[in-house]
Amino acid sequence: QVQLVESGGGLVQPGGSLTLSCAASGSIRSVNTMAWYRQAPGNQRELVAFVTRSGNTNYQDSVKGRFTISRDNAKNTIYLQMNSLKPEDTAVYYCNADVLQTDIYYRSFEVWGQGTLVTVSS
Repeated sequence: QVQLVESGGGLVQPGGSLTLSCAASGSIRSVNTMAWYRQAPGNQRELVAFVTRSGNTNYQDSVKGRFTISRDNAKNTIYLQMNSLKPEDTAVYYCNADVLQTDIYYRSFEVWGQGTLVTVSS
């Protein structure tokens, strides 16, 4: 039983900033890569950014220079600092993690959070 809980979503004006958090908890042996995805109305779910256990990051082109993903391995938590927000950033943001559970040693599992809504509007 591994769970991801997102927080920090809300309403923000264009040009504003917002920080999202995602904490993994439960029967965790270790957490590998963690990522943020988003799904806007009428669109497919897309990768926003990911961060490896060692701290290497990668971003979708549309958010490069504006968003920063980071992680705290001790807390099994990732963050998404979003600056210079645009209306096109409006979406439900989902946390994703590749997790090794305590009683399963031969493979990892992909776990999703339930999402947090970010609305960028004036």
